[in-house]
Amino acid sequence: MPGIHFRLRMTDSEIAEVTVREVHELVSRLVPEVFETPRGDVGHTAGQAQALAELHLLTYFQQAVEQLEARAANEAAGAGAGYPQIGRASNMTRQGARRRWPGLLDQQPPSTPPETGSTQ
Repeated sequence: MPGIHFRLRMTDSEIAEVTVREVHELVSRLVPEVFETPRGDVGHTAGQAQALAELHLLTYFQQAVEQLEARAANEAAGAGAGYPQIGRASNMTRQGARRRWPGLLDQQPPSTPPETGSTQ
């Protein structure tokens, strides 16, 4: 299988640990900025409100990651990477990448219209 053209500085488990830590810090910072938790008796505790706000924000993170993955896969294909490289970089098989992002390699770069001579 062709290479992914970069080298890991950390193990997979270290990358996962760093990623979880950084996302958790970002969620902790964004929840108070994005959500207001009601005060007083509204049928739930402050802990429930915090956990539900974090969960709600994480659903937006998941959507954002999917959009950014698709963008990166398109950019990789546009830069000449094939499904084997795209699959390997995204921890899946070539077939998995093809199913996830069908048609990546079928895209033709925008062509410029042929120049035509002047009729004047």
